[in-house]
Amino acid sequence: MMRVLPLLFLALAVPGSALAASEPVSPAVAPAERAHGAVGKRLEPGANSFTAAQVRARLAEMGFPEVADLHLDGQGIWRGRAQHAGRTLSVGMDYRGEVAAE
Repeated sequence: MMRVLPLLFLALAVPGSALAASEPVSPAVAPAERAHGAVGKRLEPGANSFTAAQVRARLAEMGFPEVADLHLDGQGIWRGRAQHAGRTLSVGMDYRGEVAAE
């Protein structure tokens, strides 16, 4: 019986450590959060539930701190104008939170 216990312990310990090593590490950022953030995505029409304040905050995060003429168009896309790198650009944000600038 004394010989069996170390082998049993070893058999139980090895698969657990092998399993732990093969599991992927969870990213600090959720996939949905990672999907957002690229300026230039194609904006899609849809029912937009963002408020003007949320849109302004999101645009500021994306490098557009001052937004003018912000309005929700007939397709559910927030549109406005913003300064970036000394240029005035048209900016938009769709119902998914995707941002585009031209």
